[in-house]
Amino acid sequence: MPPAAQERLDRIEQVLQPQREELLAHPVYGRIGDAAALRTFMQYHIFAVWDFMSLLKALQTRLTCVQVPWLPTENQLGRRLVNEIVLGEESDEDGNGGFCSHFELYQASMQQIGADGYLIERFLQRLEQGRDVTASLYEADLPRPIVQFVTNTFDLIATDNLCAIASGFTYGREDLLPGVFQKIVQQINSELKGSASRFVFYLERHIELDGEQHGPMAHRLLSHLCGDDDDKWQAAEDAALRSLEARKLLWNGMLEALA
Repeated sequence: MPPAAQERLDRIEQVLQPQREELLAHPVYGRIGDAAALRTFMQYHIFAVWDFMSLLKALQTRLTCVQVPWLPTENQLGRRLVNEIVLGEESDEDGNGGFCSHFELYQASMQQIGADGYLIERFLQRLEQGRDVTASLYEADLPRPIVQFVTNTFDLIATDNLCAIASGFTYGREDLLPGVFQKIVQQINSELKGSASRFVFYLERHIELDGEQHGPMAHRLLSHLCGDDDDKWQAAEDAALRSLEARKLLWNGMLEALA
C-alpha cells in the first residue's frame, strides 16, 4: 500500500480511536453472561448481521457485474477484493462439513440457545412480500434501536458514494468486529460453557476471517477507491464516524433491553 494511503488510513483510525475504545469497553458485554440475556442480545444483533450483507452487496453491485448479459467492469482490483469477501460471508464453512452464509449460521446459533427469531422473521417476511426496507422496519413493529441501526446502514447505501459505503463496511464492521467479538467470546465461555457452541463458532470464525483476511482486504479496497482524492477521504472519515455512532446506539439500546 502506498505510504500516502497508509497515512490516510492512520488518520481515520486516530479519529475513530475514542469511539472504538468506548465500544470495546461497553457494559453490554458484561450483561450477556446468562442464556436469557444472550437470547435477547441475539434477537437485536441479528439485524446487524443481516444488514452487513446488504452493505457488502451494495459494494458488489457497484464494483462487479451481477446481471445478464455480463460485461466486464472497470475496477479490476475492486471486484477481486469484494468477490473474495462475498465468498467467505455468503458461502462459508458451517462447522458441520457444509456451507452457509454467516446470517444463516447466526440463525442456527439462535436456535441452539433457544433465542426467538420472530423479530427478524417478521421483518424478512415483509421484504419477501415486496415491501421496502423502511416500510418493513415499521410494519414489523421493531424496537427503536434496531430501526435506527438498519436505517443508518441503508441511508449510507442510498448515498451511492462508493467510498463512504466502503468506509462504513471497513470501519463499522470488518475493522471493529474482531475486538468486539473477542469480548463476547470471553463472556460466553466464562458463563455459558458449551451451551452456545454454535454462536462461539460464529464469533471465532469472524475473529479469524475479519482479523486476518477480510479486514486487510477492506482497508486495501478503501484505499484503492479513495486514491489521492481529499473529498473521497473526507467522505470515508465521515461515514466511519457515523457507523461507529450507530453501533453505540444499538449497544445502548440492547443494554436498556437487558436492564
